[in-house]
Amino acid sequence: MIGKTHHSASRPFPIRVLVVEDSPVARELLVHILTSDPDIRVIAAVGNGQDAVKAVARDKPDLITMDVHMPGMDGFETTQAIMELDPVPIIIVTASCDMRQLEISFLAIEAGALAVLQKPQGLGHHNHERQAKKLISMVKLMSEVKVVRRWARTGGKPSPSHQKPAPVITPQSTPIHLVAIGASTGGPPVIQKILSELPKDFTPPILIVQHMAEGFILGFTEWLGQTSALPVHVAFHGSIARPGHVYIAPDCCQMKIDIHGRILCVADASENGLRPSVSYLFRSVAEVFGRYAIGVLLTGMGRDGAVELKLMKDKGAVTIAQNEESSVVFGMPGEAVKLDAAKYVLPADSIAAMLASLGMVRSGENNKA
Repeated sequence: MIGKTHHSASRPFPIRVLVVEDSPVARELLVHILTSDPDIRVIAAVGNGQDAVKAVARDKPDLITMDVHMPGMDGFETTQAIMELDPVPIIIVTASCDMRQLEISFLAIEAGALAVLQKPQGLGHHNHERQAKKLISMVKLMSEVKVVRRWARTGGKPSPSHQKPAPVITPQSTPIHLVAIGASTGGPPVIQKILSELPKDFTPPILIVQHMAEGFILGFTEWLGQTSALPVHVAFHGSIARPGHVYIAPDCCQMKIDIHGRILCVADASENGLRPSVSYLFRSVAEVFGRYAIGVLLTGMGRDGAVELKLMKDKGAVTIAQNEESSVVFGMPGEAVKLDAAKYVLPADSIAAMLASLGMVRSGENNKA
């Protein structure tokens, strides 16, 4: 299965949206929210996957909002079919009420969907306005993304144009004791790819901040664990960062690491409007591990983590930014590149090889020197 996303030229308004939603009440609510913005037009609203596939072929929408639980074809199967036949930017919109829906949501991301959002609460709910604004913002952003066809798992092989050369690695003798990764929009499939390609004997602990709607981190962690040879956990306050383990920042907490290798998840203030914040994590890693760390800044909106990646570089750490061509949004890594914060600027499918090469340079115990 192959696929790549990047920015296209600015799309003319209005953005033509197909709403795919099983519940008539939720479908009506989504249509109401989306059409409240003059730059968005809902061209069709359907209640199942089969009708969605037909509507895509017939109406050629600019973007799809996709339900997870539907009769017949679920959100994953529908996303997979659309990305194989007639690729369109897809946002998964789900209530995330159980692990099965979370699992399907992230399988849909693996199949080519760009983001997962919580289904907005009804009119009058205290979270309605915030969630509605988030949905509208995400629709506008993701409509700018060009997607390409993804082959079925049992189908064709990637063409040679999709094969990336191995990164050129500067020889180094410094042992790596920790890897810190930050990502936002478009990050989940990149993180999944990186972890799935790391060898099972990769030693440094990995700490990850992924900006995500509240309630999805557990499902994200379970999904990553299905394809990673390394154990993947949601971090908790006071846990020790063990060699060869991956820790995902939990909802609504800042995550950092102390000089004893303990992960601290605390209710400190938001940074860059975010909690967890990549900046918060990177700063602690720079202070504690210095040149014995690797910092990786992946696709995402805004500038969270960019200044602190530069701090890591200044402290001697190896720093990596995802390149523009493979980023859904070149905001965070782009800011890092502008600051000269990244020692390496790499496509998504070269990052794991870089980490594996650097992470195998060790001396003694995997503790802070």
